[in-house]
Amino acid sequence: MSRFRYLDALTTAFVVVLLVSNLLAQKVIRVGPWETSAAMVLFPITYIFGDIFTEIYGYAASRRAIWLGFFGTALLYAVSALVIALPADPDWHNQQAFITVFGILPRVLISSLIAFWAGEFANSFTMAKLKLITKGRWLWTRTVGSTVVGQLVDTTLVITIMFAGKFSTHKLMLIIVEGYLLKVAYEVMATPLTYLVINWLKRAEHVDTFDTHTNFNPFRFAPRSSEKL
Repeated sequence: MSRFRYLDALTTAFVVVLLVSNLLAQKVIRVGPWETSAAMVLFPITYIFGDIFTEIYGYAASRRAIWLGFFGTALLYAVSALVIALPADPDWHNQQAFITVFGILPRVLISSLIAFWAGEFANSFTMAKLKLITKGRWLWTRTVGSTVVGQLVDTTLVITIMFAGKFSTHKLMLIIVEGYLLKVAYEVMATPLTYLVINWLKRAEHVDTFDTHTNFNPFRFAPRSSEKL
């Protein structure tokens, strides 16, 4: 991986965006007629990162970034829970505010981690396969198509696991559809920027990976020699 100038910086940025998104997620905001999580400000960008990793460096690089993001998020939740549990100094009076910002309910934690993991891998797998099918042409079909699949998996899982039993089936479906459409629209509007970044990185890194012989097992951490990384 050392031959790539920007891969580590991009992976770090991906993890940072993911962690900040999780910190913002508890606030509910209104976008036009829709109510959604404040994570919508940043979280869809993680799928753009996933497209960039897969398109340029290949599925193995995306797999590495997803696992780093997964463990980084789990660490954030674990440390937050530990710090909340530690007794506050008597002269520090912001414990409740701290809990409000960093306190994550177990159900929220589980749903977020499962949905992120499944959605990102669905996005990356779809991106890689579509690149083979289109023989590297029509980039927009891959960036949008992978988001359509990945965000469907992510949004359905996170809303279902988080709110099943709390809302009616109709309400759950409404929340899923609204959130899903917003995320896909975000990706579509970001397509021109995605094109610019991907084309620039391909020239800068002198690489354009096709996952012809890739093992798509998400649990395979060490790429084979035929998997370019």
